[in-house]
Amino acid sequence: CLWTLAEILKETQKDALVPRAGVRKKLLAPLDAVLEGFYNAILLHHFDSHHYTSPYSEATNNLISFIDLLEALLASRTELELPLRCQRILFLKVSYLLNLISSSIPYVIKKKLILLLKKCVLYKSREDAKSGSLFLQTPSLCEDMLALSNAVLQVVNLTWLNQIPLSGKSSYFGSSEAASGDDSQGDSDQTVLRALSLVVLKALEFKIHNSTTEAEIK
Repeated sequence: CLWTLAEILKETQKDALVPRAGVRKKLLAPLDAVLEGFYNAILLHHFDSHHYTSPYSEATNNLISFIDLLEALLASRTELELPLRCQRILFLKVSYLLNLISSSIPYVIKKKLILLLKKCVLYKSREDAKSGSLFLQTPSLCEDMLALSNAVLQVVNLTWLNQIPLSGKSSYFGSSEAASGDDSQGDSDQTVLRALSLVVLKALEFKIHNSTTEAEIK
């Protein structure tokens, strides 16, 4: 079901010349509360169990299918002036994703979630993309991006980054220890390193642009 819904959403985004906002709204509106319930139930699950130790298990595949759906929901909000709650949930409850990334799930899922976070911080509405402005103009997106930025900076200010592996081996973000056998640079996943760095930088940038006092910026 998750895979089917994600594929339908992707199909509605293929032809840029045909406005499909009405189709997407008709498809997603009845599922809005259901999808938020899924988000809460699936991402608050206890992922340290043995079901998630293998990247090929059914539980892992189900989680990957749900992440694919979240990615499709993010892309589908482009044409809607007022996005649905299920299209905003990634931003408003991003702490669930951040907790999942630092859990003991397989590396392949951590990487997929980090790249999804990167898509979130780079996301722009159609109006913002057309305006060419460096700053977001859409109120709902500003609110969403501020929620995401606050959550990211809050965990980064703690020890979250130190818990993020940069490969399937034993190389960690900010670690001074070289992985055994090889040069640590060679063992690190540069895609994940760049994505994490970009997420933190964009969160900082957005927070600074939306801070009202000098003390808050500092």
